[in-house]
Formats: sequence, structure tokens, C-alpha cells
Amino acid sequence: MKNNSAISYMIFSVIAFAIMNAIIKYLTIFNVYQVVFFRSIGTLCFTIPLILKQKTSFLGNNKKLLFLRAFFGVISITCFFQSLNYLAVGTAVSLRYTSPIFAAIFAAIFLKEKVKKIQWLLFFIAFLGVLIIKGFGVDVNTIGLLLIITSAIFLGLIFVIIRKIGNSENPLVIINYFMILAFVFGGIMSIDNWIMPNNLQWLLLLSSGVFGYIGQLYMTKAFQSNETNLVAPLKYLEVIAMIVIGSIWFDEVYNLWSLLGVFLILVGLIYNIYLKRKIS
Repeated sequence: MKNNSAISYMIFSVIAFAIMNAIIKYLTIFNVYQVVFFRSIGTLCFTIPLILKQKTSFLGNNKKLLFLRAFFGVISITCFFQSLNYLAVGTAVSLRYTSPIFAAIFAAIFLKEKVKKIQWLLFFIAFLGVLIIKGFGVDVNTIGLLLIITSAIFLGLIFVIIRKIGNSENPLVIINYFMILAFVFGGIMSIDNWIMPNNLQWLLLLSSGVFGYIGQLYMTKAFQSNETNLVAPLKYLEVIAMIVIGSIWFDEVYNLWSLLGVFLILVGLIYNIYLKRKIS
């Protein structure tokens, strides 16, 4: 039952993040820091009132871990948004979600979570799928590649920190730390690069924060509910969603190699979930 809840939470998170990613890709005319700034505002409009309503401490209990999660989050999201200036949205998301592999490695090192040999094989199969998409599906800009891999590494660290925090913190507090730091960083960095949005752009910029909040909330709940190496691979579903959105909305083309890569990702993902649940 606990496993089912974690999986449901992550699926909700994936859908919300997919919508947010599409909006961010559409808004690449804006400086990345300005996008980070608006992304944080949209989310803070939810987290601050809810924390006040629940009469929860804004500072939380594990201040160092909360700040570290927020700091890594700002690095990851900034690199990801910047990579969309260089990469197709489906490619960027595909490469970013090598993060569950980094998460499994970091979880084994820092949390002593056990990962069986067959699971490492399945992670490798999923990663091979990502490499096929990268190498044969579409052209990958070098700067974009470096940005997205950096984002993936820090996202893997975030997964582990959230798992380490566990249920000792309200998910809203975890998200609020992240968004306040993003608000300060994005706001300061965008002062000299500000572009005035039109009416539709205002709506889209702020809505990115709304969908980001939903995605962040359910992702946090998922990682608090179960082990990292069960929940993290579900993020691969976002690869499929973004390839579909990229094809329909942004006219991105994905060839047979891309489809093979997607297939391998799904095989690695689905069987790993089945195996982990069987072991549990």
C-alpha cells in the first residue's frame, strides 16, 4: 500500500512537471534568471499561505539539510532551464533523467540503501536508452549537454537529501526553502536582464510556478514515502510525456532511434519497479 501511494504521487508529479517544462520551453525568449524568478513566485503564492494556515515553522527542523536541498535545487533548475535554449525539450528531459542513476549511486553511498545487481543492470538499460536518444535521435549541443548533465547530477543529490529528511519535515517547508532561495537568486540575477512580459506571457510565467508547485509537492511526498531507488526511476515517464509534447507543440522530430531509446527506458523503468515491489 505504501508503494502504491509513492508511485501515485510520482505520476502526479510527472504530469505537472511535463506541463511546466512545455511552458518554460515556450518562454525561452526570456533570460533564464527571470524564468527562475517567476517560477518561484507562482509556487510561493501557495506555500507561504499554506504554511501560515497550518501554523508550521518556516525554518523547519533540519535547517542545514533544507538549505542544502534548496541550494542544489537552484543549481539544477537553472541549468535545466538554460539547457532548453540549446536542446529540444524531449532531448533535454531525456538526458536530465539520468538523475535516478546518480540518485541510486548517492543513496548507496550516503544512505546505505541496497541496490541489487539486477537493478544496476536495469538502470544501465534505461541509461543506454537515453544515450541512444542522445547519440542517434537528435543533435545534441555540447553546451546544452553539459548544462543538462550538471542538472541531472544535482537532481540526483536532491532525491537523496529529501529521502534523508524523510517525514521529519512538512513538504511545504521543503519546497518553500527552495523557492525562497530561487526567488532571491533569480530576482537579483535578472535585474540587468529584465524583459517586460505581455499579458499572455505574464500568465504563462506565473502558471509555470503553479504547475511546478504541484510537481514539487507530489515528488517530495513520493520520496518521503518510499526508498529512492524505487521512486526515482518513475521520473523516466516524463521523458515519454515530453517527447509527445515536443512533437505536437514544438514540431520536434524523433526518429526510430529515438523510439528505440524510449523503449529501453521503459523496459528498465517498469521492470525495476516490478522487481523492487517483489523484493519488498
